[in-house]
Amino acid sequence: MKCDLAELLSRPSPTIKPAEQLNRAHLVLTEYEKALALSKTPENRFYILTALPKAAFADGNNAKAADYAKQLLAQAQNFKRNWNYGNAIHSANLILGRIALASGDVDTAKARLLDAGKTRGSPQLDSFGPNMELARELLQKGEKDVVLQYFDLCARFWTMGGPTLDSWKQTIKAGGTPDFGANLDY
Repeated sequence: MKCDLAELLSRPSPTIKPAEQLNRAHLVLTEYEKALALSKTPENRFYILTALPKAAFADGNNAKAADYAKQLLAQAQNFKRNWNYGNAIHSANLILGRIALASGDVDTAKARLLDAGKTRGSPQLDSFGPNMELARELLQKGEKDVVLQYFDLCARFWTMGGPTLDSWKQTIKAGGTPDFGANLDY
């Protein structure tokens, strides 16, 4: 089952004001939850569930985001040969890491970042690259080493992103924070 409305609403838009973003995030979450309730196959539920942790987190509902992320990790074990497996592992761990960091648990956030990087990749991760939001947040906390480790893990599946990862590494080693661009949105 496609979630066209949720997918459309979840795309970033520079013209939307912050207050409108919260309403939009809530609409995205609501549409994904409706789609999940209507889905008829475990595989379809798996695809929809991949988007739910991020949608709940964007809506500010960390408890729901954590619950969906844990469900996704559990369900992913049934889909290890599925093209979406890598996306599921990556996404769920990043959201759990962001929730941990938001609650002050830096060690868990760091472990989740590395778990996200241990994915085998996916068509999306292999081409567009991984999400760098948690990496950026950890850099803001001074956690350079774990971010550099994450880059090394990501280099295993994001081979075409090698030059980008190398550039980001150099920026961090020089004391800066890379411009992650679209990799904050994936």
